[in-house]
Amino acid sequence: MLAHRLCFSTGVFRAVCYRGVRLASTQSTESSEIVRQRELRKSRQRLETLALATKGLPSFRDTARAALGGELKRRKTSTLQVNVGLLCNQTCHHCHVEAGPTRTVENMSREVVDRVIELMARSESVQTVDITGGAPELNPHFRTLVAAARRHHKNVIDRCNLTVLFEEGQHDTPEFLAANQVHVVASLPCYSFANVDKQRGKGVFDKSIRALQRLNELGYGRVGLQQPLRLSLVYNPLGASLPPPQQQLERAYRSELQQHFGIEFTDLFTVTNMPIKRFADQLLQTEQYTAYMQLLLDAFNAATLESLMCRDTVSISWDGKLHDCDFNQMLQMRLGAPGAQAPPAPATVWELESLDQLEGHSIATGKHCYACTAGAGSSCTGALVS
Repeated sequence: MLAHRLCFSTGVFRAVCYRGVRLASTQSTESSEIVRQRELRKSRQRLETLALATKGLPSFRDTARAALGGELKRRKTSTLQVNVGLLCNQTCHHCHVEAGPTRTVENMSREVVDRVIELMARSESVQTVDITGGAPELNPHFRTLVAAARRHHKNVIDRCNLTVLFEEGQHDTPEFLAANQVHVVASLPCYSFANVDKQRGKGVFDKSIRALQRLNELGYGRVGLQQPLRLSLVYNPLGASLPPPQQQLERAYRSELQQHFGIEFTDLFTVTNMPIKRFADQLLQTEQYTAYMQLLLDAFNAATLESLMCRDTVSISWDGKLHDCDFNQMLQMRLGAPGAQAPPAPATVWELESLDQLEGHSIATGKHCYACTAGAGSSCTGALVS
């Protein structure tokens, strides 16, 4: 009963909404350049709207500078995050990349994948390759990138929506991930059949549970094993609220999933909803955007600044552009301005020889960055402080 009360009180039962859909059966006839320009125009229009809605809020750069006593700068790049495309078998109302079955053009080509592999091999400081999307497994070069990263002794993360494992051509993906010791980071907004199916579509919860059980069978998340494969679950709250304490929520998930489904996992990540793209549109439509931004500002926690993922992560888009984080990538914000002694920041993977060159560059920021520093903080690996 305690777990259920926690689930209701923290909003787990009102979690991220997914809608299961089939992949588009026909490819778009639009060129990638037409799509790129259309998305850029949409992004600019949206940014103008959001700028007006937050006109009275202080800039994140000024807030961070005051807390740090100087500029927010990049350290050595330890994580290379690669968005291999926006194609996905699901459509999520809170998806900050606006992925879906119709996003067939924005898929990373073999040429860009090969260049990413070159940079990864040349960048001694890179320890982890974090592969995201869309559903990254749907990119035809996903396995090539994973295999190359493992050959170069990098840790690999696959950000998996679980239901993709039941798509055509994905039947052996769990075995491939296990064989390559890939860290699976999976979204599971709740542990209730009735709630998740109501929110995400008929059969989605069942598929997610079956996928997790299959991963458990292969050694993922099994606490009793000597060398278990890492399986992390991800929780986002619904609407204009912050996530509950990560450790408390993890205990509830662990108890409920073990008791009802025999599922084990390694850890749980709580992630604050980023006020961009679809979620920003929803907040604007419900007239909650300004209040949510004020909530994030009021909850600003200077202790999170040292652990922000943008300080040691580089995000590469499907078309090879460089960004300080995945969120900036979706807003078409290129790498930040250079530091005093650094050369101009490169814009694409073709303009640098190693990610080690980026150390010391300033980080591009916007008011959306308050989401990463609110409360316990938020990153692609969960809360930043306990």
